[in-house]
Amino acid sequence: MPAAALKPKPTQSTAKRPVLLDLPYEPVEKRPLPPGRPREWYVTHNRRLKAMRLAIALLDSGVYLPNQARNETIRSTAALIGVHPPSDTTCHMVRAFMRYNR
Repeated sequence: MPAAALKPKPTQSTAKRPVLLDLPYEPVEKRPLPPGRPREWYVTHNRRLKAMRLAIALLDSGVYLPNQARNETIRSTAALIGVHPPSDTTCHMVRAFMRYNR
């Protein structure tokens, strides 16, 4: 087997600088939410989904620590991927996802 085949390929984690987002961003296919839940459940569920999308986009763009993700950074990332600007609560949730998923 040639030596080149055994050499590991560089990944994003070994990149010297942040990798730009793959554009255009395409959301996954949406499925209907289960009926019969209280309205607050739907609000919280959608907020978590939005926060997770934003956390993934921030990680893809090179923002790895929660203290690097200020509200302005999160909102500019939301505009970049085509999501409505998040509230302060959602921004807090994005930082929490980044903190607890380490």
